[in-house]
Amino acid sequence: MTFEEKLKNKEYELIWQEYCGFLDLTIEEYMTIQNRLLKEQIDLWCVSPLGQKITGGRRPATIEEFRNMVPLTTYDDYADVLLMKKEEMLPEKPIIWIQTTWEGGKHPIKTAPYTKGMLKTYKTNVLACMILSTSSKKGEFDIEPGDTFLYALAPLPYTTGLIPLGLKDEISVEFLPPVSEAVNMTFSERNKRGFKMGMKKGIDFFFGLGSVAYYVSLSVAAMSEGGKSGSKLKKMMSMSPDMVLRYLKAKKQCRRENRDLKPKDLFTLKGFVCAGTDNRCYKDDLEDLWGVRPIEVFSGTEPSCIGIETWSRNGLYFFPDTCFYEFIPEEEMRRNMEDPTYRPRTLLMDEVQPGEVYEIVLTVLKGGAFARYRVGDMYRCLGLTSREDETRIPRFEYIDRVPDIIDIAGFTRISKNSIENVIQLSGLGIQDWTALKEFTPDKGRPYLHLYVELTPEAAVHSAVSREILKEHLTIYFKYVDQDYHDLKRILGMDPLKVTVLKCGTFARYREYRGKQLRRINPDIHDVKEMVRMQEELYMQRRHQR
Repeated sequence: MTFEEKLKNKEYELIWQEYCGFLDLTIEEYMTIQNRLLKEQIDLWCVSPLGQKITGGRRPATIEEFRNMVPLTTYDDYADVLLMKKEEMLPEKPIIWIQTTWEGGKHPIKTAPYTKGMLKTYKTNVLACMILSTSSKKGEFDIEPGDTFLYALAPLPYTTGLIPLGLKDEISVEFLPPVSEAVNMTFSERNKRGFKMGMKKGIDFFFGLGSVAYYVSLSVAAMSEGGKSGSKLKKMMSMSPDMVLRYLKAKKQCRRENRDLKPKDLFTLKGFVCAGTDNRCYKDDLEDLWGVRPIEVFSGTEPSCIGIETWSRNGLYFFPDTCFYEFIPEEEMRRNMEDPTYRPRTLLMDEVQPGEVYEIVLTVLKGGAFARYRVGDMYRCLGLTSREDETRIPRFEYIDRVPDIIDIAGFTRISKNSIENVIQLSGLGIQDWTALKEFTPDKGRPYLHLYVELTPEAAVHSAVSREILKEHLTIYFKYVDQDYHDLKRILGMDPLKVTVLKCGTFARYREYRGKQLRRINPDIHDVKEMVRMQEELYMQRRHQR
């Protein structure tokens, strides 16, 4: 029976239990599901050529042996198999391959296989996300056949392209614009077409990256306005009678309040879902624009859809049937970053502690390719239970990517390697540098702050200003990293800030502190200390003159 048939039969309690019943689990019941599914996955993965390659031919018999025998992995461990799509080496035959950016300037893409079992779980959990996005309390939701869904998603082969595919056989949802049209449109064309259709039919669901959702939302007023009276009349003629009335009422209200038109003046969303990184930077503004606070979901190319918030919007709960979860404590992760030969210990879901920060490690279930996989994301445990949600399993908040990656608004994956490539290609005479992710003081928007020191020759013989450095580096970042280019092209963001330090500043810091500053995301206090040192260095040299 499809989801739509269950709705028509008014089996609301059964629907809630089937899709959101995991929220009622005790931690013991949760771990029983985790352990059972992992044992099934061990039997598939460890006998596959891929599993044998990673384990060196050994076959663990228990979960404990699996965790001891299988090393923590990264995409490098799978690249030769997955990039060539060697299906004969996988635990189970994939139905579809999904892709995303790997690392700009070094590896263009990474691909991930999805099996029949993975797709079935994905479909179930996407429906759970839809249900919870419309819920105001436990057991209640508002979904109907024919609901409209604003298409602000990246199409296949990206992960979000699976959403229309997963819903197609379960419920008749009308995407705005239709998927068959959207996949052949540019980002801007999809937005305009989607909102134009929304002005006729209304918008019930909106799903997108937090940064993209914000950008799209800001364009609503512009697309709802008309420059000349004729264009306004034409636009109103294309609306439904209800929307014309709402539009006229909203314009009157906006004039009275002396403000711009907002999406909430025209549309009443049932469900608003945002994914990706840096969502906390956009949630308040999105709530103001739409009148509904977005519910956060976490999904990735390799693991699929793994977590969702509830009606309280106070933390993510991980689906127990998507992946087997392990957690590297933050101090263990940092020790491993300092010493790559150190093997960090991991905790299970029933061992995490409130307030602690962890790097997540995933074993994809249902025939997935990835085992004990470091996907590169960090979470903080918010609590082991919730009185508000009536839950008895841990909930988490997404923090950011791991410290050696700078992710801006869910678009970029800037690494030490990509910045070194940019500097080398630019030929700007930069001899030392460090980069970190910072946030604007006004809106809290993320950006890449690059602190650079020029060679003495470059500093003396070339009139390189901060603006020139920024302009040149921006050109090469766009060249090396297509996703960086898209930040400007799609979102209109300029994510780079450059600070030029005086010659000798980095060396002075190393001499004073006895350590090398991390290239990527060093401690902000260390950076501020180094910046203060350059002023001391300047005053010292001035005094010597």
